[in-house]
This record gives sequence, C-alpha cells and structure tokens, in this order.
Amino acid sequence: MAEQQEAQGFRPDLARWRHLLHPAWLAQLLEGRPVLAAPRGTWRLFEVGCGSEEAFRRAHIPGAAYLDTNRLEIQPLWNKVSDDALHALLLEHGIRHDTTVILYGRSSLAAARAAHLMLYAGVTDVRLLDGGFDAWQRSHYPAEQGAGAQIEAVSSFGAQFPARPDFLINTDEARALLQREDAVLVSIRTWREHVGKTSGYSYIEGKGDIPGARWGRAGKDGDVHSMSEYHHADGTMKPAVEISRLWREAGIHSGQQTAFYCGTGWRASLAFFYAWLMDWERISVYDGGWCEWSRDPGNPVIRKAG
Repeated sequence: MAEQQEAQGFRPDLARWRHLLHPAWLAQLLEGRPVLAAPRGTWRLFEVGCGSEEAFRRAHIPGAAYLDTNRLEIQPLWNKVSDDALHALLLEHGIRHDTTVILYGRSSLAAARAAHLMLYAGVTDVRLLDGGFDAWQRSHYPAEQGAGAQIEAVSSFGAQFPARPDFLINTDEARALLQREDAVLVSIRTWREHVGKTSGYSYIEGKGDIPGARWGRAGKDGDVHSMSEYHHADGTMKPAVEISRLWREAGIHSGQQTAFYCGTGWRASLAFFYAWLMDWERISVYDGGWCEWSRDPGNPVIRKAG
C-alpha cells in the first residue's frame, strides 16, 4: 500500500488521502490504467473557474467539463445559491450523491469552493487535484482544446439534500458560536485584512475583523488569492503537521467546533477542505464571512495595531 501511495503521489499524512490527488494518479485514470483508490462507479472531472471559460477552451485537462463559480454563488454577498439552485446545478452536471467528483482549477481556491459545497450537498466522494492545472502542466501531461466533455444530466440526487447542512453556518450561527467555550471562529485572511489596514476587496468597504475570532492566516498581504501559509511555492498543500501547528499556535484544535471564514468564502473553503482531509469532524464554513458581517452596522468590529 505504502509503495503504491508513493508511486501515485498520495499523502500518507492525511486521513482522507484518497481525496487529494497527484497529477500522476489522474493521468493514469484518464488512460484507463489501474489506480489505487479508483472510483467505484461513475466519475466526473471538472475544471472550476470564475468567468474563465475562454481560458478553459484554450487548454484544459482531457475529459474535463467546465463549472463556473458564478453558478454556485450569488451577488452581492457571494454566498451560496439557494439549496434548490445548487441541487438543480448538480443534477444538470450529472452529479448524484454517489458520483466521484474530481475537481481542479487554475485557482485551487475556486475548486475548493466547489468541493466544500458538494460535500455540504452530500456528494460522498469529492477529490481535489493538488496544485491544480499548474501542477498538471508542470508534469508535462497533455491538454486539449474546445468546449470540454458533454455530460448527461441525471434526474435524481439519490439521497437527502443537503446531507451535511452542518458544514455551513450563517451570521446568526457565527454570533452564537463566538459565545461557546468549545467553539472557534477562524479568520482565513491576510494580516493586513485581519488588523484592519485593508478590507482586501474593492467591493467590501468595511475594514477590521470579527471580535473573538482567531487568526488562521492565509497568504501574502495584498493578494486575496494567495494561501502561501498553507502551500508550497508550487501551490501544493504543505504537510498536515505544519498546518496543524499553525492552527495550534493560534489556539485552534481539532476537538473544537470550528468555522472558517474569509472575505467571501474561497480561502475559507480551502482551509475547510484541508481540515476535512485531516479528518477534523466538527468543521464548517461561515458563508457570509467578512463581506456579510461588515455590512451590518450592528455587528462589532475590531481593529488592531500592526
């Protein structure tokens, strides 16, 4: 088992190692060769992006279809679409609860946003390509052009929907969580966002952070697409022990009820997915995040020197 894992790039440091994929594993699957932890039934491959279908058409992983985050989120808060809309979207894309869904992106944050919402919905086998499309290209695997795979819709999700509503909380639940001794709200934002030097986004006016939230770090200041505290320079996930240490130093532990948030959900979704890979059980994403919290003048805000 260990030799097979190493050959196909699996991570023995992760409890859910099957769900973080190396390009070598995906290439072998696409070639029809035997792979460790092969999908048990129907599987789908999606590139997830935000308004980037043109780039997808120029080059994408063979066999992939395109999924836009604009179908998953709704303005002005960029929160999840309604459960009915999410349910319809999954059926349209041929996804049942027992479909193996493989996701990647030019931004792994976009793919993580989709991964979190699919887990929330109840898809039991969601997998993420570590390092995304860049990792695929660095490995010199082929890309193809065009509209991508044509996927036949399905008529039924085949299970309760959503199956994991506990994976997502709203603002009222975030307020309540802050009052609990066994719970923690984790800010996955840059230092300058956290201390109130910047909101991080052109469309978010408020600066500061949520009082009582722990700073879970994110990436380089000035770049809300960076998760360099969690990633190697090539965009792949750092060892689980390093991420666990980062959280532990901030007072964030696996035994707590833990809700991650950021500006609008993407960075929080990646932190959630990594915690899920490590088998943290009591986790969620605060969907509204700083975007929603900061719009309500009744919500307290803290700014720090730094």
